[in-house]
Amino acid sequence: MKRVWWAVAFVVLAGLGGIAYQTRLEPARSQTAEGPRVAPAAPVVVTTAQSQPMPVRIETIGTVQTIANVLVKSRIDGFIDSVLIHDGQFVKAGDVMFRLDSRTAQAQVMQMQAQLARDQAQLTNAKRNVERDSTLVGKDYMSRQQYDTDTATAQALEASVAADQAQIDNAKALLSYDTIPAPIDGRVGTITIKAGNSIKANDVPLATINQIQPIYVGFNLAQGELPALRQAMTKGPVEVSVRGQGDEGEPITGAVAFFDNAVDATSGTIAVRALFANQDQRLWPGQFANVSVTTRIDPAAIVVPPAAVQVGQDGNFVFIVKPDNTAEIRPVTVSRTVDGKSVIAKGLAAGEVVVVDGQMRLNNGARVDIRSSAPAQPKPAAAS
Repeated sequence: MKRVWWAVAFVVLAGLGGIAYQTRLEPARSQTAEGPRVAPAAPVVVTTAQSQPMPVRIETIGTVQTIANVLVKSRIDGFIDSVLIHDGQFVKAGDVMFRLDSRTAQAQVMQMQAQLARDQAQLTNAKRNVERDSTLVGKDYMSRQQYDTDTATAQALEASVAADQAQIDNAKALLSYDTIPAPIDGRVGTITIKAGNSIKANDVPLATINQIQPIYVGFNLAQGELPALRQAMTKGPVEVSVRGQGDEGEPITGAVAFFDNAVDATSGTIAVRALFANQDQRLWPGQFANVSVTTRIDPAAIVVPPAAVQVGQDGNFVFIVKPDNTAEIRPVTVSRTVDGKSVIAKGLAAGEVVVVDGQMRLNNGARVDIRSSAPAQPKPAAAS
């Protein structure tokens, strides 16, 4: 019985050995018959490097600043009779904002006008006396001293009339201060003093007006960027586009208005202001904004999608697809990224095919299978 079991075991082991040998033999035969195996081509998406005009821009952060900010104060002591505006109202220059009680001032003007009328009447009479005296003194019917006295009286009354008129003009000017108009176009902030309150001249501001249209955006540039800005300004207006933080709309376009007359030695920067019409009032005083200054246009920049640029230990590189559908690693220098495009300063020529998707499967010399091509992006409009 034991001999039977040993025979069965021997047959089973012999069968397993044969299967293992056949399994090892098949790959060898396949390799011998077909040659070395070749790795399959990696599927990739490609695009073509383009040559097109691209702006050279300086990106920074700025703040929205008013061109004019006015604290509205009373020029005289008085009592606020009425407030003709409300918090946050837009006003035009000349719009009446506050009225003070003017009854006392009007009474003073009327009193001064009466004084003027009295002095004018006395002056008229004095002039007539001088005319009569001139005839009498010529005939020696009046002494010369009396004539001189009447003449002096008339001259004194002329001075009194002039003084009365000056006082009236001054009183009318003060009376005009009872009406407080808006000095500029702008938006009113919080009205700090309401109707019914007494105020003093040049004391607490009644309200604040900020000019909204036009408006500045102020920002700082490194002193190394000043030469490019100055050179650009010699050729015409320098375009500046901004977008307020949190604003999802299109960038707002303006132009550099001026730069400061000195570089800040502490920070090594120079203050610059750009002017914007702000017709839609998207820019608001004190708001932070992303600023982009276009200093020039590069007429023939080489651009590729940012997805084509890879980062390695030795810097940036791209995968080039050669005519034989193999990949080549090409080191490149990226100067900047503008409008969703990477501008290649060195290492790439227009018309070369680059991989934009599928780089993880590639190495130098790997075969590629081009599955699709990324659409070429439209050229941006040249900035003025």
